[in-house]
Amino acid sequence: MTTSDTHRAIDAVYRIESAKLIAGLTRIVRDVGLAEDLAQDALVAALEQWPESGIPDKPGAWLMATAKHRAIDLWRRNTRLERKHEELGREFEIQQKIAAIDLDAAIDDPVGDDLLRLMFICCHPVLSTDARVALTLRLLGGLTTEEIARAFLVPVPTIAQRIVRAKRTLTEARVPFEIPHGSDLAARLASVLEVIYLVFNEGYAATAGDAWMRPELCEEALRLGRILTGLLPKEPEVWGLVALMEIQASRLRARIDPSGEPILLLEQDRARWDQLLIRRGLAALARTEELSGALGPYALQAAIAACHSRARTPAETDWARIVALYDALAQIAPSPVVDLNRAVAVAMAFGPAAGLELVDALTSEPSLEGYHLLPSARGDLLTKLARFDEARAEFERAASMTRNTRERQLLLDRAAACARGSAAPLR
Repeated sequence: MTTSDTHRAIDAVYRIESAKLIAGLTRIVRDVGLAEDLAQDALVAALEQWPESGIPDKPGAWLMATAKHRAIDLWRRNTRLERKHEELGREFEIQQKIAAIDLDAAIDDPVGDDLLRLMFICCHPVLSTDARVALTLRLLGGLTTEEIARAFLVPVPTIAQRIVRAKRTLTEARVPFEIPHGSDLAARLASVLEVIYLVFNEGYAATAGDAWMRPELCEEALRLGRILTGLLPKEPEVWGLVALMEIQASRLRARIDPSGEPILLLEQDRARWDQLLIRRGLAALARTEELSGALGPYALQAAIAACHSRARTPAETDWARIVALYDALAQIAPSPVVDLNRAVAVAMAFGPAAGLELVDALTSEPSLEGYHLLPSARGDLLTKLARFDEARAEFERAASMTRNTRERQLLLDRAAACARGSAAPLR
């Protein structure tokens, strides 16, 4: 194996093991920033030693042991510098604690409590939403700062600052490395699910840039969601979120043409939908229903997605059921976006005039003022009613509001079709 081959193998190993490694180290040192630094030190040691010695049989255990020794060296150095007798006693206690840990068992446990604790730390409400997303992708996803910045079209220094500040905030707030219980668990779990879904949504429909989708973010969110079902197998909304993401991800290949242009739902080749992901999503939705009689927000959205996945053609879609599911969703998680989606479903079930009446009622909603999907939906309904001049204006307005290049072109194409007095095909 060449040195470059070894480095690629080390990179692959680290991506697999890094989350468990950082989680285990955080339990020991009680500082997520220091834990990541120690993990990075272990990676550097691997890059230096493995090309000569070969990759060990248990690379994760090797990395953990190396990071542990770096931690001991760090505490010794601090002790000598500070010359505090208390630190000597602290060092002895830490070494005793570390010595008592079965490192091989800890690092080989694929979904232990440490990983769950790390999820709750990365998604702690003390952090801003942007910071939670960046820290989750960095520590749990193993993505580099450059990869995160590229995925969200944000400058690398901005992402780096978010991560540094997030770790500092957690340290200063003395956020405990623990799994919350009772009502705290529900509140903190909601934050974890929100972050995972934000990552998925950015991959499914990129908010900006030249790409319609970023599938790698969908895959990362799915991976985290699947891990979470193993960590919290009795939480129905965890299964609901995974069900939603599995079913939505099943359409990824059908959402663009060979040149990368968008293809909207009703025009997609359903033969290209991934049936394995659909089956997994439906199974996760069934699991949610087994655990809870009343579906939560993610499970209800998964049930809506399931209506589409079960329809062999757009005409077979049970739009009346989708309207009913949106009614239920609006009861437990009301929002103008839910109302807009419901209005589109009403239009499909009962005609564009009925849907347009509901959409028009949302045009004065302040929170939707910059939401490009509102004029886009209105333009679509006006097109179906052959009100092409009005529809063209709506599509042009929507195009001016989106930051995604592909989506802007799609909307401008539809506006041009309206100018010709026809409905553009939904690519």
